[in-house]
Amino acid sequence: MIRKLSLIVLVLALVWLLALPATAQDEPQYAGLDMDLSGINIKMANIGGGTYEAMYESIPIFEEATGATVEIVALLDGFAIDQKLKVDFATGAADYDVAWDHTSFVAQYTPFLLPLQDYFSEEELAPFSPAILDAATIDGNLYLIPRHADISPIHYRKDLYEDEAIAAAYMEATGEALEVPSTLEQIDRQARFFVENDHSTYGYTLAGRDEALNGRFYEMVFASGGAMFDENWEPVFNDEIGVAVAEMLRGWYQDGIIPADTTSLVWDGVAAYFCNGDTAIKLEWYGWYAYFQDPENCPNISENFGLARGFTGLSIGGDAVRPSGWAGAHAFSVPASAPNPQAGIQLIKFLSSERVAYEEAQLGYLPTRDDVWDRVIADAAASDRALDRERLELAKLQVAEDFRTPPLIAEWIPFSNILYPKVQAIMLGDIGAQEGLDQAAADTRELMADAGYYD
Repeated sequence: MIRKLSLIVLVLALVWLLALPATAQDEPQYAGLDMDLSGINIKMANIGGGTYEAMYESIPIFEEATGATVEIVALLDGFAIDQKLKVDFATGAADYDVAWDHTSFVAQYTPFLLPLQDYFSEEELAPFSPAILDAATIDGNLYLIPRHADISPIHYRKDLYEDEAIAAAYMEATGEALEVPSTLEQIDRQARFFVENDHSTYGYTLAGRDEALNGRFYEMVFASGGAMFDENWEPVFNDEIGVAVAEMLRGWYQDGIIPADTTSLVWDGVAAYFCNGDTAIKLEWYGWYAYFQDPENCPNISENFGLARGFTGLSIGGDAVRPSGWAGAHAFSVPASAPNPQAGIQLIKFLSSERVAYEEAQLGYLPTRDDVWDRVIADAAASDRALDRERLELAKLQVAEDFRTPPLIAEWIPFSNILYPKVQAIMLGDIGAQEGLDQAAADTRELMADAGYYD
């Protein structure tokens, strides 16, 4: 009886909240709760791990308000969920109504996705970043509703840069002042110094497999003035810039500047090294911010790290070097084979609503809605932690000036699967940088030719 009464109170509260005029509602609002979905079971295939799963704790509110049930049929990391989607789409087994998606991955899925522009009004889409909606639109069809944005600043251990003895030793060793690095060559010198003088277990860390390694290699290449493809989709990553980046990565691996298990690491593993205080410098996604600041999770790094704009690349690129900024957005999509597409869309409206997006942004993720940006910036202005405000100012700068998606082509993941094993082999010393990249370029050209990119 008590439980039934509690449920009635919750539903009445939700109805009252939805009935309020917008001007009277001070709190961020839910959406997608205005349809009776009683008896419908909505299936979702989600990304999981780390802080991604916090969002799903709000799903019972959607279930109580709409009468639907939500079944999470997959909860996998980004690369595993990509593999599941590819297999399920190819075999006709995608029997779920909502799927994880990403601007970097979506081009390969579009034949199997439901266009969404007819299900969302201009008013519903207006709060979202136009640039990210553009990246979610292919051949005039909107396939994604964004969840949060991704771009990476430099993370660094403050204790290393605030220690006068370390600074003096660095000046003596290099003739340079020890300052937070702004170039990839500075990162190389500082990372080596910290490791060689036992100030840090590792000088740097990065994801070392799958599309994650491909993306970080891509980022270092374009920051150094290079590219993966030319304007005719010919592979060019095996030029002198690509070779220089690959040789630097090999040197880091061979000299212990990065961990021995780098080639098995993706995001959780890389974050764990920084959380433990084992890493001096790294690029990292903003979404780990709250995790790193939690003293229960990361006692060795909480309150002991700073953020800086992504590095510019190797000087070999001359005037073409630019800040790093490999970027994209996590999102939701609806398979064309969804049993309950309208119910899935209602769930997406809920999960991408101002209220749920604001709660996720409080974990450190970059919002994709302007109304959520306004709220988190206002929150940060009242914070007694300066980095809370600084990170948002830096994130807005990077999103505005440095945001760069991978090539938005269906072949991005197949291309990644060609390139990253060669980069791994170069790092491990199994093949030379030029030879390895040349082999990857030849295989890539064959892939692109088979896909019809050349006459």
